[in-house]
Amino acid sequence: MKTKPIPQNESSEATSSQNTIASELVQKLVNNYRNNQLIAVNNELGINDAFSIWFDLPKLKNFISCIENEAKNVDPNATTNDLGVRFYYAAYPKAEEWSIMNGHPISQEYAEKHTLVLVPTLKMKDENGKLLNYDFNCANGMIMNTAAKTIDPSEETIAENHGTLSPPSDPKTQQF
Repeated sequence: MKTKPIPQNESSEATSSQNTIASELVQKLVNNYRNNQLIAVNNELGINDAFSIWFDLPKLKNFISCIENEAKNVDPNATTNDLGVRFYYAAYPKAEEWSIMNGHPISQEYAEKHTLVLVPTLKMKDENGKLLNYDFNCANGMIMNTAAKTIDPSEETIAENHGTLSPPSDPKTQQF
């Protein structure tokens, strides 16, 4: 598989009109978060939490390409339409627990701030025949055991989380 747009119409290329939201709505949604959830988190935890995360395009494309390639290695019948990415809301550990971040290129200034963890998904039928998007560790071909929620802590999983948080990065480049 090669990472490329999957058009929603007859055209062979994706267009910007397929991926648009009115700026006014984007601003309203961002303001809703900042005026509610962000204030609650900052007040409850006594921190200045991040309100955005940025990933560079090559990192996202490489992550998607990795999902496509690994999924094909595990299930040659998997198509692009069977694959997806789940975005988990997450938080970095406290500064005093930062040792669990050893081996990850993330600065301790991110301690306690929220982040996103991106995990591959694979569309499969459940026991009732309903198509669902299951978390999928394409590094080992395992579908998340959703009933037991079991994870082998010694095992690596294909995931992405190192985007740039704001704050601490300077928000002057952000429109919203």
